Amino acid sequence: MEADPLGHPMMHHFSQANPKGPGQADVPALLRRVANTLEGLPDADVMDLVLHDVITADGSWYNLTVYYALPTDD
Repeated sequence: MEADPLGHPMMHHFSQANPKGPGQADVPALLRRVANTLEGLPDADVMDLVLHDVITADGSWYNLTVYYALPTDD
């Protein structure tokens, strides 16, 4: 990846949500899903987590965005 011209560190991100339907608002299940994804990125240095609550016709639907850096980004 190309370095940031302003010298900011490289940042990656991903967002996850529970499947639509029963359990879509299950925050503990969402946290487990994100934890499983992070286990697949063992060298990731998590910088921030942002939980979003999206209101739908079926009720709340949470998603979690994870911002992280990798040691290979230096």
